[in-house]
Amino acid sequence: MFDDVLLEHAHGIQNRRGMSAFMSFTLEAAIVAMVIIIPLMITQTLPVPELSTMLVAPPPPAPPPPPAAATQATRPPVVKTTTTQLDALRTPTKIPQTINTAPEPANPAPPSEVAGVPGGVAGGVEGGTPGGVLGGILNSGTAPPPPKLERVKVSQGVTQGLLIHKVEPQYPAIARQARIQGTVVLNAIISRQGQIQNLKVISGSPMLVPAAIQAVKQWRYKPYVLNGNPVEVETSVTVNFNLSNMG
Repeated sequence: MFDDVLLEHAHGIQNRRGMSAFMSFTLEAAIVAMVIIIPLMITQTLPVPELSTMLVAPPPPAPPPPPAAATQATRPPVVKTTTTQLDALRTPTKIPQTINTAPEPANPAPPSEVAGVPGGVAGGVEGGTPGGVLGGILNSGTAPPPPKLERVKVSQGVTQGLLIHKVEPQYPAIARQARIQGTVVLNAIISRQGQIQNLKVISGSPMLVPAAIQAVKQWRYKPYVLNGNPVEVETSVTVNFNLSNMG
C-alpha cells in the first residue's frame, strides 16, 4: 500500500512537470510570434516633403545653344563690260573679207619703263607705288636731317674741363665775422658762346649766396659742341667758402 502511494505521488509530479514544460513552450512561442508579427502589421508613413522630393521628376536638360547665324553669301563682284568687248563677243552678221594677221609684240614694255604712273607726284622715282610716295621716299637715298637740339644737360665734371676764365668770390665781411663757411650750389645755363645766362640757387647759406652769384656771373667757358654745332648747356656749379683759404 505504501508503494502505491509513492508511485501515485511520483506520477503526479511527472504530470505537473510535463504541463509546466508545455505551458512554458507555448508562452515562449507566443512571445516570438508577437515580436515577428507586430512590426509587420505597423507601417510607418514617409514624411510628405521627402515623399514629394522623391516623386518629382528631375528637370529636363538645358537646350543646346542656337546655331551660329549663317554668314551671308558674298555677292560676286560686278564685272563691267565695255562696248568694245560686247562687239567682240557678238555673233558676226557677215564674213569678213580680210583677216588681220599682224603678230603681237613678243616683249611688252614692263611697268617700270612707263613714262609716268597715274596719281604720281612731281620728283618721284621709278618703282614708286601707284597713287603714293612711299617708293619715292625709300628709293631717294636721302635721310631726313637730325633734329636740332637747343639745350643739353651736362654734368659738372664736363663743364669744369670747358672753364677758361674763373673769378674767385669775395668772402662777405659779415660772414667772416660770424665764422660762417660752407658750399653754395647753383644751377647755371651756359650759352652757345660760353657765357653764364641764368643762375638759380640750389643750396647754400644766405650770407654766402650773393658773393657766389657775383663771382660765377663772370666765368667763361668754351662752347659745348654737339654734332658739329654749339648748343646751350644746363649744369650745376659749386662754390666753396673756407675761412682758412680767404684772406
